[in-house]
Amino acid sequence: MAGYNTIRGLKVKYLSADPSGAENGQVWYNSTTGTLRVKGIGVAAWSSASPVSTAREKMAGFGTQAAATIAGGNVPPQTAVTEEYNGSGWATGGSLTTARKSLGGAGTQTAGLAYGGGGASPYYDLSEEYNGTGWTEGPNVNSARYMTGSGSQTAALGMGGANATGGVALCEEYDGTNWTAGGALNTARNYIAGFGTQTAGVAATGGPAGKNNVEEYNGSSWTAATVVTNAREIAMSSGVQTDGIVYGGRVDPGSVSMNKTEQYDGTSWTDGPTMGTARFGSGANQSSGTASAAIAAAGNINPPNTTVTITEEFNSSTNTFTAAAWASGGNLNTARYSLGGFGATQDTAVAFAGRDTPIYQATEEYNGNSWTTVNNYPQTITDPGSCGVLTAGLGLGGLNPGSIPSFPTTGKVTGEYDGTNWTAGGSYSYDAWGVGMAGTQTAAIASGGHNYPMPPGNRNNSGEYNGASWTAGNTMSQVRALFAAGGSQTASFACGGRSSPGVEDPTNATEEYDGTNWTSGGNYIVAVKENTAGGGPQTAGYVAGGAAPSATAITGTYDGTAWSTAPSLTGVQQLNGSTTNNTGPSGAMSFGGGTDLDATYEFTVETSTANVETITTS
Repeated sequence: MAGYNTIRGLKVKYLSADPSGAENGQVWYNSTTGTLRVKGIGVAAWSSASPVSTAREKMAGFGTQAAATIAGGNVPPQTAVTEEYNGSGWATGGSLTTARKSLGGAGTQTAGLAYGGGGASPYYDLSEEYNGTGWTEGPNVNSARYMTGSGSQTAALGMGGANATGGVALCEEYDGTNWTAGGALNTARNYIAGFGTQTAGVAATGGPAGKNNVEEYNGSSWTAATVVTNAREIAMSSGVQTDGIVYGGRVDPGSVSMNKTEQYDGTSWTDGPTMGTARFGSGANQSSGTASAAIAAAGNINPPNTTVTITEEFNSSTNTFTAAAWASGGNLNTARYSLGGFGATQDTAVAFAGRDTPIYQATEEYNGNSWTTVNNYPQTITDPGSCGVLTAGLGLGGLNPGSIPSFPTTGKVTGEYDGTNWTAGGSYSYDAWGVGMAGTQTAAIASGGHNYPMPPGNRNNSGEYNGASWTAGNTMSQVRALFAAGGSQTASFACGGRSSPGVEDPTNATEEYDGTNWTSGGNYIVAVKENTAGGGPQTAGYVAGGAAPSATAITGTYDGTAWSTAPSLTGVQQLNGSTTNNTGPSGAMSFGGGTDLDATYEFTVETSTANVETITTS
């Protein structure tokens, strides 16, 4: 089959689940998780880790890479010592009741199982359960022998092994109470690399016959599967039936230790990175971790046939990339435009005031899924300034086009919201609507806006609010209204807007406020006017929609210096929309406005997760 790197094209596969056996470099879209995914961008490698305390081989192993356990084994002679790994170092745990080697292991660090084995007996039928502190004898297996294990403490699988007659095909299943006979292997063998579960297991390699054999178990019978590339026995293993790994082992002639790694996708095997130290009989190799986070502890190096304390970790990952995008949220109960909005996150948003045909006082709260109507805003207005969070929000100024004579009073009104009620705050210094606002209820900055009485014009004034009263700040470089704003009282930005009511004069100019002065920032992507949504900190801001000069769906993000294009708004192009967010583009919202006046859109920035390991010499 052709490797993925030889396949050329322009399309990314659209899949409901991650593909099994994805090749390094393969890219796909997971429609269930809504993520763009790629395999193998990070480094897959073995790296050295803290050594075990007791050098040994052929022990039971179980758990995960960050919580692994090894028990028993051959020093020589046989030992009962148990050691636990926490991802950083090893500590001594409770000792087995009977010292032995070549025993099976299954389960987790706090719910483990060790069974079978050999030594002085020379073969044991013992089964012991581990609780993270000590071992307790449980029911015996039905056939005393060396054994390989996988599964859990209450659903274990004991596969193959050897007794006085040689390699055996016997398999047994444990349900937490009793051992019962399971389906026999097709090829009798010892020193198997086993992984998976009781109902979906894998028996790979082993000897003396079938050192490259692989069989899969379905809970009742074994079926031959694709053989490994490197024949071996006493190899280590980890993972599940559709995503497993086999590593190390020994190969004839001379029982020479091996450092080869092979990865299994349920269908085929591929070569992985080699171990730092070639060896066989390592612990923590039976149900210990996953195919992408495995561990090899201790083992035997031959030549010179010496047990060691060396530990290595294997790490490989499928990196996940989530593309930036707008997605639809719950609809407003009151469809409108020219409204106010604030909030810290996408599940703590507030919308208030605005208009469609009538002018509204309606206030609504958003929980991340739906809007709930709450207490009205004190004024019937459109185009208020707004900032703050769900339990401490601000509204400022606004316009009632049907009652222009009363506007000078309305335009100075400050409303404070506590999550339940609106109350009057300190009066603003200027009559204004379409004011830009940023900050908090007790530390806000307001700027610009349209002013009345007639004739109309724009302001470049600014004011600071301390939770009780307003104080005049320095003027902006340019007059503007109905623009996007974000940030804090001491680090805010203003972007876009228009300079005069009724005049088609959009701007791309950005200004930044440092708590004292306004200075020029990077120009926006396009000149955009009126009712643009915006928010976020000064160094992680965003702007969405507005008019340029007609309705636009453009979104831009700001790093404090320059604007970058982000994915456009979903669905309708937004004009007269409002937004909320104090933390950055990752929590942006736009609601109301446009042609779909009750629509809500939520924005998520691009994210990526990588697991790159440092390759070291073991």
